Amino acid sequence: MGISLDDAARKDAWVEAIKKDNLLWPQVSDLKGWDSLAAKIYGINVILASFLLDPEGRIIARNLRGDDLQNLLKRIFIDRSNP
Repeated sequence: MGISLDDAARKDAWVEAIKKDNLLWPQVSDLKGWDSLAAKIYGINVILASFLLDPEGRIIARNLRGDDLQNLLKRIFIDRSNP
């Protein structure tokens, strides 16, 4: 899921970017920019923030990139399937 921190003045540009970038997953925003409730709840203070959730919706990792993300996903999805 993508959560935008755009504000109401940038709504049209945000919607156009979703189309242009062919984002196929759900995109949401309360159009309050950095005053967004989601940003406050999850302590987002940089863009691009990312969260990896477990099946129960609990955050199991934050802001992983590159090899760190790939290695964790491998442990979760590949290593568990080969006991």
